[in-house]
Amino acid sequence: MDSTRQTDTQNVLLRVRGLKKWFPVKSSLGRTVRHVKAINDVSFDLYEGETFGLVGESGCGKSTTGRSILRLIEPTAGEITYRGKNVLELKGSELRSIRQEMQMVFQDPHSSLDPKKRVGYAIEEPLIIHRLGSKQERLERVLSLLEKVGFSEEYYYRYPHELSGGQRQRIGLARALALNPRLIVCDEPVSALDVSIQSQVMNLLQEIQAELGLTYLFVAHDLSVVRHIADRVGVMYLGQLVEQAPTEQLYAEPLHPYTKSLLSAVPIPNPRAKRERILLRGEIPSPLNPPSGCIFHTRCPFVMEACKSVVPKSREVAPNHYVQCHLYDEDLSAK
Repeated sequence: MDSTRQTDTQNVLLRVRGLKKWFPVKSSLGRTVRHVKAINDVSFDLYEGETFGLVGESGCGKSTTGRSILRLIEPTAGEITYRGKNVLELKGSELRSIRQEMQMVFQDPHSSLDPKKRVGYAIEEPLIIHRLGSKQERLERVLSLLEKVGFSEEYYYRYPHELSGGQRQRIGLARALALNPRLIVCDEPVSALDVSIQSQVMNLLQEIQAELGLTYLFVAHDLSVVRHIADRVGVMYLGQLVEQAPTEQLYAEPLHPYTKSLLSAVPIPNPRAKRERILLRGEIPSPLNPPSGCIFHTRCPFVMEACKSVVPKSREVAPNHYVQCHLYDEDLSAK
């Protein structure tokens, strides 16, 4: 992907600042005693027409971030600005209107479709909910979307159980496109598919993006997939965004120790090639009780005393390359 995309403020479609989502843990008496800090102060920009990949281990908060942006779950704190409007302040018709422009493709193509409804209805339902078009216009729109994702009119009458996983995910994409969105959150859209089918769905996503000028927030744990589709990548660890950079720059020169460890585990399609594997020691901390200071210090091979008490700030170490690590704090790293 092109990592030289113009990134001035004029092209910012979505701006996320200080996003938090804490889930309450209640006692037997119904009182909130603790919080699971699923997202804890996440900030990034999403530029119009790009694909921003969000990667990290399972449970790091990637999917929660995507769902919070769309308000499928309500964030605890922070600011989400879409085309100059604070999404968290919108209500009623304003929220309904902006939701037409922000859609989602879910991870599980089976459970995201109603097994009792035909494929045609699944795609038409968003148009019905938003009261768009006549019955005939909606039918024509659905048939057009089916064709766009590679299906004939015959599939309009099929049920989800009659389709393969890849076919169901194509239907999920067609449904997300029904309202002509500008932003689509893709929540691990290929993780449940066979490798051969993954490439077909990925190519389809890219073709549709090029044709319609879509913007993707692409959530995944497969770093090879993200490298193929993303313009920029953000790396999450325990609810925080520890590094973000243009894709090729991140893969060529990862800065954060956690990012280096993740990339060292990516298989190389060459049996003669060798790579030093960076193994992290210790258990992954719980979001119920995250470490003080740098959240990664309990597993970091380069830990300093300051890491245990001082929260690192996100710094721009290279153009558009941000890292949240004390190794790049000149005052601390010199000690």
